[in-house]
Amino acid sequence: MNTRSEGFIRVLGRGDVLALAFGAMIGFGWVVLTGEFLDSAGSLGAALAFVIGGTIVALVGLTYAELVSAMPRAGGEHNYALRGLGAHGGFVASWGIVLGYLSVVAFEAVALPETVLYLFPDMQAGRLWSVAGYDVYASWAAVGIVAAIVITALNYVGIRPASVFQVIAVLFLLAVGATLLLGAFVGGSTENMRPLFSGGATGLIAVLVATPFLFVGFDVIPQSAEEIRLPYRQVGKLLILSVVCASAWYILIMLTVGSALSREGLLDAQLASADGMAALWDSRTMGTVLILGGITGILTSWNAFLIGASRLLYAMAVSGMVPRWFGRLHPKYKTPANALLFIGGLSVLAPLFGDQMLTWLVNAGGINIVIAYIMVATSFLALRRREPGMARPFRVPAGTAVGVLALVLSLGLAVLYLPGMPAALAWPYEWLIVGGWWVLGAVFLWRLPRVAAGADAEERLLTAIARRGG
Repeated sequence: MNTRSEGFIRVLGRGDVLALAFGAMIGFGWVVLTGEFLDSAGSLGAALAFVIGGTIVALVGLTYAELVSAMPRAGGEHNYALRGLGAHGGFVASWGIVLGYLSVVAFEAVALPETVLYLFPDMQAGRLWSVAGYDVYASWAAVGIVAAIVITALNYVGIRPASVFQVIAVLFLLAVGATLLLGAFVGGSTENMRPLFSGGATGLIAVLVATPFLFVGFDVIPQSAEEIRLPYRQVGKLLILSVVCASAWYILIMLTVGSALSREGLLDAQLASADGMAALWDSRTMGTVLILGGITGILTSWNAFLIGASRLLYAMAVSGMVPRWFGRLHPKYKTPANALLFIGGLSVLAPLFGDQMLTWLVNAGGINIVIAYIMVATSFLALRRREPGMARPFRVPAGTAVGVLALVLSLGLAVLYLPGMPAALAWPYEWLIVGGWWVLGAVFLWRLPRVAAGADAEERLLTAIARRGG
């Protein structure tokens, strides 16, 4: 197995880093879920939910920004929790975010053929089977499977090709967003935005609980820290900037689409964002342009999370938490080759489960992302107390207060997924995904030696594993 000393290739500049994180957060949810959000909370209510969600994520992001500047190593939260909370805390943080990342990768593999179906409604052929009442067709699944192979291959041959693709795709995505905004001034109506608020607190919460899944992506920056060629303080600033940009994007989508469609039009829309763009410009072609933007968002998110998930699995393997096979770097391309092949293989399988996977993955991934946020905020506070002298090129003002607030708000988000709450995980599928993942994690955790927190936690963990013969 390769060691960290052999390293990655540092090639990512400012634009690469910002495109990586922003593109990760702007996937396909803004296309497929906008109608549901507007219906649940109203135009201003949905926008307010993203203001609140963006603020929570920004506070969590501040803790990440300080920690990545102090520990710029592949694996992100894996390193922070291992040093701040010990081996078991490090595993819980890492295992939670791995499912979050895998759920996004799988989500995009399902979202892509569903988007293409909007453009080509007659493309379904070769019925395979039915999953939760949804018929899965060979032609539909093939779109996601072929894309999964291409995206995986692009990442396999190096971080540079993947980052160039990301920058180009994000520029197109921004052009689509600018067109939508201009359309709101040309053809939008404040009357269409009514009701400004609907559903009360329940409607607001219904949108708010989706924000962890939609905003996850800024933490791809820490995952790829060993491939960034920037001063560490700038890395932290770029992380926060990416959250601000993503928040502005989602708020923009809620308001512009809300101004495009009446309440009746919203309920009749197949994809509210695309139908809204078409209404604003009075052109079906413009709706197609927005769908192309959605496809671009799918690819940027997919690309970024494949990068993040593979680096995280690599870091866990190097620390002895998962099989060493995941810790192999390709000798030529310097990418975590085996981890990429594993994650790519899972994304190949995802379309075979059909459209219903979209909802399951949002919720199952969301709660695990929040678990990782809780662990990182706890690690941030522990390291502030235990290692006040640790070099922190990006230091958060009022750090303890920010850390406590990030922790409390993350805990509040986690509660919303519990039984009896408005956004409780659905039985059996969502609970089976989450429960099955953590049962598997419990097996790895049971085999993991208890190692206390500290700067040398990884070395002590590897020594303890070696003594056990693991």
